[in-house]
Amino acid sequence: MTAYTATVTVRLKRGVLDPEAETTRRALERLGFELDGLRSMDRFEVDLEAADPAAAEERADEMAERLLANPTIHDYEVEVRER
Repeated sequence: MTAYTATVTVRLKRGVLDPEAETTRRALERLGFELDGLRSMDRFEVDLEAADPAAAEERADEMAERLLANPTIHDYEVEVRER
């Protein structure tokens, strides 16, 4: 078994309201920053042991599907690297 860190990035799908990002966008604009858009996201780093990178990615993907993301409203991506 090898030690891996799986990074799971979860963000709302396009078209889903993102009140946190909207509030932050307005605050940035009040501070004088010009931007075309802003999206919020969550990032989870999971340390795990697996036989290979594909197995680590599969486990992290299952974690995202079952708990870390709601596939109805979220998109997510998984990136795995060896520790």
